[in-house]
Amino acid sequence: MLKRSSAQDYETVTRSSSRRGGQSNAVERSRPNSKIECAASVVPTPVGASLDSAKTFLKHGHVLSFAVLFLFTIVLYGRPAEFYPSPFTNSIALVIGVITLATFLATQFSLESSLTTRTSEVNLVLLLMLTGLLSIPLAIDPAIAWQEFSGTFVRGILIFIVIVNVVRTEARLKGLLFLAVVTAIALSAGAINEYRLGVMLTEGYRVSGRGAGLFGNTNDMALHLVTIMPISVAFFFGSRGAPRKILHAACAVIMIAGILLSYSRGAFLGMLVAFVFFALKIGKRSRFEVAAVFLALFGAILLLAPSGYGTRLLSIFIPGLDAEGSADSRRGELLRSLYVALRHPLLGIGMGNYQPNMSYRGLVTHNSYTQVASEMGATAVALYTMFLVKPLRKVSVIVRETFGVKEKSNFYYLALGLQASLLVYMVSSFFLSVAYTWNVYYLVGYAVCFRRIYESDTGESVVVEKRKRGRIDEAAAPLVDAEQHVAAA
Repeated sequence: MLKRSSAQDYETVTRSSSRRGGQSNAVERSRPNSKIECAASVVPTPVGASLDSAKTFLKHGHVLSFAVLFLFTIVLYGRPAEFYPSPFTNSIALVIGVITLATFLATQFSLESSLTTRTSEVNLVLLLMLTGLLSIPLAIDPAIAWQEFSGTFVRGILIFIVIVNVVRTEARLKGLLFLAVVTAIALSAGAINEYRLGVMLTEGYRVSGRGAGLFGNTNDMALHLVTIMPISVAFFFGSRGAPRKILHAACAVIMIAGILLSYSRGAFLGMLVAFVFFALKIGKRSRFEVAAVFLALFGAILLLAPSGYGTRLLSIFIPGLDAEGSADSRRGELLRSLYVALRHPLLGIGMGNYQPNMSYRGLVTHNSYTQVASEMGATAVALYTMFLVKPLRKVSVIVRETFGVKEKSNFYYLALGLQASLLVYMVSSFFLSVAYTWNVYYLVGYAVCFRRIYESDTGESVVVEKRKRGRIDEAAAPLVDAEQHVAAA
């Protein structure tokens, strides 16, 4: 009975090899299938593609908004008030920032009839801003919390929203990136010159930061250098011709020198992450080129590394090697900030309140994640982490889609550079309290703009696959159905 039943179940499969089955199949093939033809005519692929293209298409506009944004970034990086102090230079950044927002809002309403595009990153950063605002009344010192909230934190978020909406072409994005590279070269050259002359040294051996703004602290300056250095490496691999490659390689080497002279341990770890990342990614396509570049970079590090640099790096693992005791103090602040975060999980102790009210030594947390967790709460640190991870995952999708496609090599290398910059920031910011500064909002803004430009160029949305398990289950579904069919028989 079981044998006859099995033969009957699989009768359609065995009969297909016979002449009769072949004739029957030929007749079936010659007979039009109205259902399939109807379905194909209703939902053809080009229509779906055109709908997706219309969704991702970026309208032309925001020319004036971008010009003012570019000018604001020049003032932010250039810091004219530090070189020529005056009432005008002291307020020029604020004035240009207000003009940037006004120009952006007027153009945005006329162009898209909305305040901003609602990407996931924009939603996350708006929720983060709302969380910071809600934490002010419950802060230990609400005045300090309001001052921190209304300072660089809100301004960085507003400029991030402007960047996401205004930077709509590859030329605009590369313009901002080139400006960041030029700034990094100027900072590195100044650091090299001051170290050579032996002036302006912090702790007697480290180059100091520049002024009191974005690069006022040595570690903050090193953070900018190490997050922009991968962009120069990406430009090197993506450029054509020996002169351009030599130029971008020289830029990367100068930045590496600036990072080394800063003696920043977090920046060095970030640089190491960038090297490993590029070696793993680009090594698949051009092993000889990659090997030559990274051997040159490693040689440059050995030649440029100042005395005592290895000892300072080892102090990460052996705190006793640090003569200044900064490694011990950082570790103590890390544990203290974790304790504060666990004691105040809802909305934290208030932005900017850790250093004056909770630190034993009057220091910051020296960790961006615990900075947000202790001062803004558990929800805020989750939003902050997602704000970093979301663009990183989507840029990685672009890397996979453009790998090996010659026509999209410009997207591929730039995607690698932005992905490396985000990874470097996530690692280096583990040793710095920079969650409220400009760096993260510019970096994530670059990544979001790059994704939107890529989607507009290809006409397809970048989608991150949530679970690989779904594909496994889908592939195994026919086998499960067959087993159930046999069991029922």
